[in-house]
Amino acid sequence: MKSELDYRPGDVVSVRFAGVLRHYGVITPGGRVMSNCGREGGVVEQSLVDFARGRSVRHHGQFSDRDGVEVYARARRAFGSDYDLTGSNCIDFVRWSHRRRPTSWQVGRATLMAFGDMLNGRGRRRY
Repeated sequence: MKSELDYRPGDVVSVRFAGVLRHYGVITPGGRVMSNCGREGGVVEQSLVDFARGRSVRHHGQFSDRDGVEVYARARRAFGSDYDLTGSNCIDFVRWSHRRRPTSWQVGRATLMAFGDMLNGRGRRRY
């Protein structure tokens, strides 16, 4: 695993879980990782070691041309937001932090979830 000094703020990293899936996060200026984690119940900031939990970390670099500190500041605003596998997961969080436009799948899913929340009267804290 690379040391925390090998990453720049805003870099995207991931670890493999459940065989073929990946969990994504954003590197902070202090070399920590922010991610939207189902295990933790939402957006958290943790050390790279805690994020990896003994797994190999893949470095994806930047997802956008935005300044890494700006990416971190946006990610930080989501700290404590709820996790939802289908509407607010780790890759949604990373894309949002980099202000990348959502995919058509994400837009469709968000629309259906918002409609369902209106019908059910449920509200979640999302970024």
